[in-house]
Amino acid sequence: MAGHYYTAQVEWACDGDYAANAYSRGHIWRFDGGLEVPASASPTVVAPPHSVEAAVDPEEAFVAAISSCHMLWFLDLARRANFNVASYRDHAEGEMSRIGRGKMAITKVVLRPEVTLIASEQPDESWLTDMHEKAHDVCFIANSVRCEIVIEQGPVKLIAP
Repeated sequence: MAGHYYTAQVEWACDGDYAANAYSRGHIWRFDGGLEVPASASPTVVAPPHSVEAAVDPEEAFVAAISSCHMLWFLDLARRANFNVASYRDHAEGEMSRIGRGKMAITKVVLRPEVTLIASEQPDESWLTDMHEKAHDVCFIANSVRCEIVIEQGPVKLIAP
């Protein structure tokens, strides 16, 4: 089977004094379909005004990609298992740590999904754990990274059918 390829265009132009390290790290991410996302170095890495606090930084995008991939697989697996998911929300968090001299990495990502089902009664608790384990196992992004990924599932909320 041939591989699938994904593209992103990243564009930056100097705004400030580059030689003096007083330039903006703000840039643009462009994706197929025409979406443009303002991006920047994290304000925890490069202090404002040389970073753009309102923009997405690579570390946030990494955490969001893991969370999004997990959610999409969870939704598909839950649908296949005949669960009717009304909503899904995650408050994901990534932890940056030193991994060696002069090296930092996102070493842990914690997913905190909250699922709301359309159901008349609470299903057996094991289904939720099973769905999250399966989603984690098949998530393309989780399978692509070295950091620990922890799932702290919240209680299932119900909406009457």
